Order: sequence, then structure tokens, then C-alpha cells
Amino acid sequence: MAGKQQQQQPPYLHLAEVTASQFLEIWKHYDADGNGYIEGKELESFFQELESARKGAGVESRNTNFAEKMQEFMRKYDKNADGKIEMSELAQILPTEENFLLCFRQHVSSSAEFMEAWRKYDTDRSGYIEANELKGFLSDLLEKANRPYDEPKLQEYTQTILRMFDLNGDGKLCLSEMSRLLPVQENFLLKFQGMKLDAEEFNAIFAFYDKDGNGFIDENELDALLKDLYEKNKKEMGIQQLTNYRKSIMNLSDGGRLYRKELEIVLCSEAPL
Repeated sequence: MAGKQQQQQPPYLHLAEVTASQFLEIWKHYDADGNGYIEGKELESFFQELESARKGAGVESRNTNFAEKMQEFMRKYDKNADGKIEMSELAQILPTEENFLLCFRQHVSSSAEFMEAWRKYDTDRSGYIEANELKGFLSDLLEKANRPYDEPKLQEYTQTILRMFDLNGDGKLCLSEMSRLLPVQENFLLKFQGMKLDAEEFNAIFAFYDKDGNGFIDENELDALLKDLYEKNKKEMGIQQLTNYRKSIMNLSDGGRLYRKELEIVLCSEAPL
């Protein structure tokens, strides 16, 4: 019975160190609707628990007004000021001894670096990173960050990342799932969410820009393709933004040649089969 009661309590919400699995439990407990954010009532209940945990740990706030304290908290942690807390923002609030989310942020901080990492670890060019590829990715990441780890710990991280980001539960991550590890403002893939193409549209647009039919496009052709895609969807895009997106996508290319499969990963609503 005691075990049952314990499960109903918000798990591990205190200011001590928590492990990767515990962090995931905290996240799932408060992101009750599973939309990838803690917001509204979820946020209020998370903040109340955090406050009582702080009091229990002897950390008192000078301000006693709950609403003001919550505003102050959001100013500090809601980095993109959308009134919601996303997973990476929560990772700053809860100091985890092995905070691989922040570790990821420090070493893959731009979408260009992210695309480079993706190209390196999607070794079979399937458009997915599978568990064994993800393990290699995390292992390199931890070495870069000089973080000690052993095989069971690496296994735990791999499983935790899959449970966090594998939205359709197929045991592998597609590019858009993996990109949720990126800071929101850097995640240009989010910008494409409303502009995803089906296979027919993609084939038509690729054939149009691959004028000579050699199966790949270069940087200038990609530039024109992105401009057209944005105009077609009546979206604004500045020169700097276009340059950044182009650079990021070209990091998937093979010596300046962007093949159909690589572009398909970014622009299609379904990853290539």
C-alpha cells in the first residue's frame, strides 16, 4: 500500500540531484496532456510543488505573493517567453547530476552543428537514428563534455532519450523528433512544421530544381527552393534566416551535393521508407 501511495506523489521533486530516469518521471508527471510543454494548470501545480520543496529544503523566497513569484520564475526560466515551460527549460530548474540535455545544448548548440551530428550518426542514411546509433551519439557527446559514464549509464541515457523524444514509439528517432533537443530559437525544423510536403509534392519540387536530373541539388538551387517554399506558404524569411537554414541543411550534403534522401528528411511529412 505504501508503495502505491508513493507513486501518486510528485516523483523526486526536490532540489537534490536527480537521475535521467527520474527527470523523465518528473516531466511526464507534470506534462499531463503529453504536448511537450508544462502550461496552465500543470505549470501552477508544478510551481506549487517546487515552492513547497524549496521550503522543505530551507530555501525561502523574500516575496510571499504566489502570482508574483510565479511571474519571476517564468521570467528566469521561460527563455522564449511563450508562457510555457519546455523540457530543456525544465532541465535548468532541476539540477541533475547527469544533465545530458544541457550537455547536449552545450555541444550541439546550433542547428548547423545538429545537422552535422545527424549526418554522422544516421550511418545507414535511413532518415532515422536507431538505438545503437543513438548510443554512439551520446557516447561521443559525453566524451566531448568530459563526463564519466559506464555501459549501464549509457544504456539508461539512450533509453531515456528514446522515451522522451520518440513520439510515435517506433524505437528510433526521426530528424524532427531528435531536433526537440535543440533550443527553440535554433530549431529551424519547427519552422517547417506547417510546410511539410507529401511524397508527390516533394518529387515535383525536387525534379524542378534538379534541372539536369543527376539526383542532387547544390547550395544555390537549395537557396531558390527554400525561397519558393516560403513564398508559396506566404511566410516571411529574412536573408540571414535563409542563409542559416541553407547552411544547416547543406550540412546533410555529401561534398556540396544534397541528395534527394537528405532533403526528404527535412521537407517531407514522413521520413523516407
